[in-house]
Amino acid sequence: MIQFLLKRLIGLIFVVIGVTFITFTMGYFAPDDPIKQLLGQHYTQEAYLQLKHAYRLDLPFFQQYYNFLIGLFHLDFGYSFQSKGRPVWDILKDGIPVSIELGIWALVVQLALGIPLGIYSALKARTWIDTTNMLVMLIIYALPSFVLATFAQVALVYLDTSIPGLNWPVSNWGTPWQYSWPDIQYKLVPILIYGAAGFAYYARLARTSMLEVLSQDYIRTARAKGLLERAITLRHAFRNALIPLVTVVSVSLGFLVSGAFFIEHVFNIPGIAETTLSSVGASDYPVIQATTVVLAITVVLGNLVSDLLYTVVDPRIKSE
Repeated sequence: MIQFLLKRLIGLIFVVIGVTFITFTMGYFAPDDPIKQLLGQHYTQEAYLQLKHAYRLDLPFFQQYYNFLIGLFHLDFGYSFQSKGRPVWDILKDGIPVSIELGIWALVVQLALGIPLGIYSALKARTWIDTTNMLVMLIIYALPSFVLATFAQVALVYLDTSIPGLNWPVSNWGTPWQYSWPDIQYKLVPILIYGAAGFAYYARLARTSMLEVLSQDYIRTARAKGLLERAITLRHAFRNALIPLVTVVSVSLGFLVSGAFFIEHVFNIPGIAETTLSSVGASDYPVIQATTVVLAITVVLGNLVSDLLYTVVDPRIKSE
């Protein structure tokens, strides 16, 4: 297992380096000149050269990229153009925990509700229960998250005006990783809305996977032996139905933070979404590069978790 992890980690390091190289190259050859945008009407050639030297943008390409890689090991992503010399990590460090918290709890909601509902629908296949569940899941999955978020905010405003003393917050976020009642009020609705579309997706995927497993020969053999239906479902069918779900969960782990951008924007949550979107408009390449690297690392770690979960779900992988 240790050897397996070491091989994976070494490979993942090269993946991250590849992502940083592509990201840095795109920022380096981008048509916009951030230094000119930063100076604006105060542009002079002397000020331009001084500021370019201060940001070390007058160095050759590979020297700049080398400095960028060295800085990554110290969580030094350089300095923001838009914030006039403020360290990039100082801009992102407060938003990353918020985005991660939102994404993790949304994933918990998706898995805790979606998988059991999908399996239950598979066990009740071709009944009105199955039809109703899948129809509702299809409708929820078809609605974009920002539409659900807008509807949720309108509903909260209506409830606040209709129920005296409710005062349920419609935007912002509580203290990260704190769960007092006021904090829960801020976090509950965004988490449920973010988890809604994924919850419907996992329910449909779990149903499809479970139906495929239940049609296998070894399930019919287990039934012919007289095993209880509960034992067949939990010990034989459920574990094998998890294999395709593990792949999807690993991908979801990687895109948890980036997927929360719309939710953060609608609910005015102080994550990294607003910072990233404003940086794209302002050609603030250090912030864009840092966000891309953070997202790439989450995707890489998600794939590593997927590899580990495969060995738990499918014992055959251990022997291979």
